Amino acid sequence: MRRVFGPKRDEVTGEWRKLHTEELSDLYSLPYIVQLVKSRMRWVGYVARMGEGRGVHRVLVWKPEGKRPLGRPRCRWEDNIKMNLWEVGGGGDWMELAQDRNRWRALVNTMLNFQVT
Repeated sequence: MRRVFGPKRDEVTGEWRKLHTEELSDLYSLPYIVQLVKSRMRWVGYVARMGEGRGVHRVLVWKPEGKRPLGRPRCRWEDNIKMNLWEVGGGGDWMELAQDRNRWRALVNTMLNFQVT
């Protein structure tokens, strides 16, 4: 989260510093972050319904070739989508689920309500 929000300029000294944990907590508990996650999930549903020839769709479903480095694998976009859906009980194939616009929108709205509480 520190990387997302960036540094903050100290009012007294004028120097740049890292955000404190309390400041980060205040920032990411704001409804803005929830709206951002919701808008990204809506965008994912929109892209999933696009044709396979569209560039954005190809980037979303692209699988890199080759081996991944040792250790814990880095999270990919698809991993984050699956994790967000799993948290609200929307298991299964997310790409298939996104094809039904009404079900996808209901799930994204459920996700919003789940994160606020």
